[in-house]
Amino acid sequence: MMETPPNPTDQKGKGVRRLAVVLAVLSLLSLAATVWILSTVAREQEIVEQLMRNLRASDREVAEELSVDLSLQSGLLVLLVLNVIATGVALGFVVRAYLFSEQSLEDAKVLSSDILASMDAGVITTDKNGNLTSINPSGRRLIAGNESVANLVSSENDDVDSDSSWIGRNIAEIDGDHVLLAEICEEIRRVNDPIRDRDYGVQRNGHRQTLRAGCTRLHNRDGDQIGVVIHVRDVTQKTLMEERLRRMERYMGLGSLAAGLQHEIKNPLSALSLHIQLLCERLAQQTDAPEVNESLDILNTEVKRIAAVLDGFRNYASINEIGRTPVDVTLLIEKLVRLLRPQAETHGVRIRVEPSREMLGLIQADSVRLEQVFLNLALNAIAAMPSGGSLRLVISGEEQTTRIDVIDTGNGIPEEIQSKIFDPYFTTRREGTGMGLALCDKIIRQHQGNLDFETGRDGTTFTVVLPR
Repeated sequence: MMETPPNPTDQKGKGVRRLAVVLAVLSLLSLAATVWILSTVAREQEIVEQLMRNLRASDREVAEELSVDLSLQSGLLVLLVLNVIATGVALGFVVRAYLFSEQSLEDAKVLSSDILASMDAGVITTDKNGNLTSINPSGRRLIAGNESVANLVSSENDDVDSDSSWIGRNIAEIDGDHVLLAEICEEIRRVNDPIRDRDYGVQRNGHRQTLRAGCTRLHNRDGDQIGVVIHVRDVTQKTLMEERLRRMERYMGLGSLAAGLQHEIKNPLSALSLHIQLLCERLAQQTDAPEVNESLDILNTEVKRIAAVLDGFRNYASINEIGRTPVDVTLLIEKLVRLLRPQAETHGVRIRVEPSREMLGLIQADSVRLEQVFLNLALNAIAAMPSGGSLRLVISGEEQTTRIDVIDTGNGIPEEIQSKIFDPYFTTRREGTGMGLALCDKIIRQHQGNLDFETGRDGTTFTVVLPR
């Protein structure tokens, strides 16, 4: 286990305290020596006075000069005592001021540590070589949440929350999911401007988590660069909200466009369909040429397909209010499963409904449109399991919402198309129009709910959340 390197500030503080103690001891010794000398001079003055009483008048002048010298020395000693006392008092004030400033510095350090520990963002500092010098609890949680990193740390120290298992580790040694942190550290050495808002994804307990990282240079009080500061935030919920807003913007303002297309295209298309039908009836009486009948069939099929695409766009862009009646979600899904089970069995898919253990009650919703949503999600799940599998519809309750999870055991959705599956007219199937999930998303949002998904190699889960 790697120990935390000693703090130079703490060593300097210990040295100052030792110096203060030495100065205090020297002051006391000086005071004691001065008092002893002062007492000795006083004793000598008494002896001189006794001698002066027995001296002749001719020798008394010399003795008086000696007495004056002793008196001057005594005064100087008193002045020295006062100087030593003043020096001791000044030293006491200096030591007191130093201890007070040291305590203030310690309080500031504790406060800064508390602030860093209370932040929901991860703050990591490194030296010039990329070795970690500090990391706050949120940083440990965001990085050690990755399973491989957690195993790496716990192999050296059972206490994952301890700084000792992180300090000194190079930023490049962190798991590959966090390789962006090492990349921005390397980039900040080449540029002067701070690096902000670099998003990257990690897998956390089978779910994808979005982290946003940034990096700035770390300078000391002299302005010299001593390392870098990395900050990491969990923006998963924010990213989901932004994605939801983008999805909502796809059909906002399309109502008037849908009405115009319905008028400008649907009417000529209806006339074209009618004339194709009349042409089919007339040619059927005049010729039996198979190529003519095939061409007419193609025309009729394509006209119907255009009409279906136009109706799908109209339904997607329509801003009409939905009808609301009391709906029992559990009964609605059980009814839908009874209709789907024969089709699912032909594809080798087992369907299972897992109702909530608690009474959920009714919700105010449009039962026809909700049935359309769950039917589309279930059909997509069946199509995602061409070799068979299991389809579960799990119903649960949360505070003021009802949650329905449609879970399949397919191969998951490829990462390169995950951001597009709710786009209108996006599909990976030849027979699809690409409006199914886009329309499902709109219907759920018209109910003030949410439609999201999570996918992996072991399958995909579409989650519908509706307010009760």
